[in-house]
Parts: sequence; C-alpha cells; structure tokens
Amino acid sequence: MIDMLKDRRIMTGIIGLVIFAVFVIVSLNVIASQKREIEVLREQAREMLVLKNEFLGLREKILQVENRKSLTNVQGIVQAVDEIFGPLGLKDRVKSVKSGGSREVADGIEEGADIHLEKVSMNEMVNIFYRIENIPMIITVKKAVIKKSFENPELLNISLDLSLIRSK
Repeated sequence: MIDMLKDRRIMTGIIGLVIFAVFVIVSLNVIASQKREIEVLREQAREMLVLKNEFLGLREKILQVENRKSLTNVQGIVQAVDEIFGPLGLKDRVKSVKSGGSREVADGIEEGADIHLEKVSMNEMVNIFYRIENIPMIITVKKAVIKKSFENPELLNISLDLSLIRSK
C-alpha cells in the first residue's frame, strides 16, 4: 500500500511538472510572439514618423508655392520678364520677348514666352536663374539654350522659354 501511495505521489508530481513545463513553454511562446509584435509596431511607428516628416516638408513647400501664387500681381508674362530683368540691369541685353500665348491649366492660366538675351556674363546668368527661382511668382524655365557669343567667347547668348502661372 505504501508503494502505491508513493507511486501515486510520484505520478502526481510528474504530471504536475509536465503541466508546469507545458505552461512555461506556452507562456514563453506568447511572450516571444508579443515581442515580435512590439517590434513590428515600433517599425511601423518609425515609418509613420518618417512619412509624417515628409508630409510636413511637402506641405511647407506647397504653402510656399501657394504664397508665391497669391503674391503674383502681374498682368502678363511681359510684365513678369520686366520684373525679372529690370532690377538686374539687364533690360538692354534682352533682344526679344515673344509671347507664346496662354492656356488654362488646373489652378490658373499659364502664359509662355521666348526670351533671347545677348552678351551675358556667367555671373549675370547665375543672377538671372536665381531671380527666376526666388521671384514672388510662379515662373518656370521650360527650356534654356546657352551658347557662346561670337564677338566675345567669355560672354553668352541665352534663349529661355519661360512660363508664368497665375490665378484665374
């Protein structure tokens, strides 16, 4: 009888240990699964933070463009060309301004012009492109052709195809 009781206690102890071991293994698997899920969520949070920063940067650029568009108080491309080249003192270098017509685009009216400049130095060319980029209106350079001047190889002849976008 005592042997049976001992055997029963040993069996109960073994079964208890097996149940405890199964419980520990299941718990470790659940913990490992939750750790993986936490890492996935952290990675998603990092990606969302990057996307948020990109979104804020793009929004800032859009606001700058919108502000530039609202500052545009020119009547046409010819007046915009005068505002670009006038302050630089290059009005006498502008040989021709040919209006390319206008057409409606999604957010306004786009007017084009072909401009030919002669005998422009490299520094003046840089100033022209800087002025086009930073003038408070939306002007884009569609095409630029730069050639050396025949009289003086240090000077440049420039042909620009500009486009002004203004609100309706």
